[in-house]
Formats: sequence, structure tokens, C-alpha cells
Amino acid sequence: MALSKIDVANMLTGATPVANGGTALTSGFKNGMTEADTWRLLNNEDISTASFLTDWERDDTSFSLIGTGLSHSSGVFSFPSTGIYQITAHFQYASDGNDAQFSGGMIHCTEDNSSYSEDASAYSIMYNGLSGSTEHSIASCSKIFDVTNTTTHKFKIQAEASHTCVLNGSSSKNMTFFTCLRLGDT
Repeated sequence: MALSKIDVANMLTGATPVANGGTALTSGFKNGMTEADTWRLLNNEDISTASFLTDWERDDTSFSLIGTGLSHSSGVFSFPSTGIYQITAHFQYASDGNDAQFSGGMIHCTEDNSSYSEDASAYSIMYNGLSGSTEHSIASCSKIFDVTNTTTHKFKIQAEASHTCVLNGSSSKNMTFFTCLRLGDT
């Protein structure tokens, strides 16, 4: 006898997977993202050499945070819990007339609360230099960081330009900023 309809709900125990016509989640992923945080550079900064940034504020314009959020002290960021995190930094530069040939930034991480390494970087290269009064450049970089210890695993953001130019900051919108998302368990 051929089956024209299989009664999956009565043949399975537990939740019927969505792929089999059920509505229950079986992955254990219940409440979505547990940590999401955005920080921005508070004021414009003149950048000419590699400089670690310390003047940060949490985005308070249209988004607060999900979860506990990062802790910040003198430009060093600490994580609220262990897990796999994605850090994405965005840098926005404006000319101050000094012909910068490149501008950009880096994410530096440590796993021992001491030795930082450059783990991600991005640069914008200007063929004729960033010199006009309305010229801008942008760069973005990203790092996925396995945080197994919240005491020792930290990061900081560095900006760099070949000649002095302005790294844009603002207390009312994200210009130079980073996001940090907890993607899952370590």
C-alpha cells in the first residue's frame, strides 16, 4: 500500500523541525543576538602618524545596546562574556590641505592583556592626495575574535595617515565608529 500522506507529527517525538512542516525551533537558538554594541569617536582628531584612539562614546542616538556591552578604559575595550565576536571598525577622514597619500586604521587585539598585535587593517589610498577642502576618504576593517577569557582578551583601535588629516568624530552621528557583535559561543 502506497502512502499518499506521511503524518510526520505523530511519527516524531519532540519538536517537529521547520523543514518538515513543523513550527518549533530545534537548533537551540532561541533569543537571537546576545551582545551588540556600537562606539563612536566623540570629536575630530588630527592624525598624522599611527595613533591609538581614546576619545570614545557609546552610540546613544538611535541604538543603545543589546546585552551588557563592552567596557572601556583609556581606549582599551573589554568583553562582557566569552564567545566569538566580530569587531568592525570604520574610519572617515577629511582633508586639512596637507596632501595625505593614505589614511586608514587598524584593530589591535591581545590574548594576554599585554601584547597587542595588529589583527586587521584597511587603508584608503589617494592618487593625488587628500588635499581639497571637501575631500574625504573612508576605510573599514573587520576581525573575528575568539574571546576565551574576558580578563585577558581585549582590543583597541588605531588610526593612521601619511600626512596630517582630520579623523571625523561626532557626538550626534557615527562617522568614525566600530560595532562589536557576539556571534556565538566559543
